[in-house]
Amino acid sequence: MAFTVQEIAAALDAEAHGNTSLTVERVAEPAMAGPQDLALLTNPKFAEGLAQGQAKVALLWDGADWEAMGLEAAITAKRGRYAMSGLSRMMDPGQGYPAGIHPTACIDDTATIADDVTIGPYTVVGPRAQIGAGSMIGPFCHIGADTRIGTAAMLRDHVSIGARVTIGDRFWAQPGARIGADGMSFVTPEASGVEKARASLGDQGEVKEQAWARIHSLGAVTIGNDVEIGANSCVDYGTVRDTKIGNGCKIDNLVHIAHNVVIGDDCLLAGQVGIAGSTRIGNNVVMGGQVGVTDNTTVGDNVIAGGGSKLMSKVAPGQVVLGYPAVKMDMNLEMYKALRRLPRLAKQFSDLQKTVSKLGSKS
Repeated sequence: MAFTVQEIAAALDAEAHGNTSLTVERVAEPAMAGPQDLALLTNPKFAEGLAQGQAKVALLWDGADWEAMGLEAAITAKRGRYAMSGLSRMMDPGQGYPAGIHPTACIDDTATIADDVTIGPYTVVGPRAQIGAGSMIGPFCHIGADTRIGTAAMLRDHVSIGARVTIGDRFWAQPGARIGADGMSFVTPEASGVEKARASLGDQGEVKEQAWARIHSLGAVTIGNDVEIGANSCVDYGTVRDTKIGNGCKIDNLVHIAHNVVIGDDCLLAGQVGIAGSTRIGNNVVMGGQVGVTDNTTVGDNVIAGGGSKLMSKVAPGQVVLGYPAVKMDMNLEMYKALRRLPRLAKQFSDLQKTVSKLGSKS
């Protein structure tokens, strides 16, 4: 896959300089780039690495002196990291799935498969399922009964989508993603120790052995357009109403979204985020790795939660939070500073006690 410097610049809405007819076949880090590579150098602090490689052309920051770097050509972008989005899309070699429907795929006669759909080996498509035009379904996937997938979907291998799930256009799912598992809903004949402890804030009263009875998941999952789900992430069915994920959400690997959760548009959830049942997440929310959100709460629009934070109660729109339990980031940093001072303060307090004790003995 080769492109000229001019073709790449035009696709990225960037500026091309020098010998724009040069062709490149790959993208590489500056120090590892060969003569046919486009060196990726959007941050000036890594410029010295360029001399260690053999690149003739590089993607550079706006205003970079490409000639002084000894390059034959350059592409400059106002926002280099954003340019990487378009560049990586152009240069992505894909997964190499052959076009068409593999003969080992098991597709129910009542399923509707639109034009130009690829379905890989040993994939199962259930009754009345619908797959939109231009979609690519990898090997060993499962698409349940009555599930609808929009156009231009990309399902990597071993993706599982349960029955009755509705997914919009341009959906991406990485290997092992599971959409439509039953929610963890169980109940005991009488109030359980957990219910008593929550009501009393710690006292579960008389402990009584009880069996857990399943509450079946009658709801499904609804996912909007332009959503991506990472490897081995799980989205549970709703108990009665659907679990919902809004348009444009990007969800990393090993994320768990529990039953009845509603997530707004354009949210970004990093690896190992866990959102407990019946919680509502606003629009444009960002959660760092291992953020946990308690059940039956609300996180407002434009909230940013730092990695490892635990959101135990409602978070107002626009807040930046950190810690366990999560508080405003500046407050968390002050609390952490105070915590680090505790050993010194404890020693000072002990010394003061001794001084006071001596004064008292003299009197």
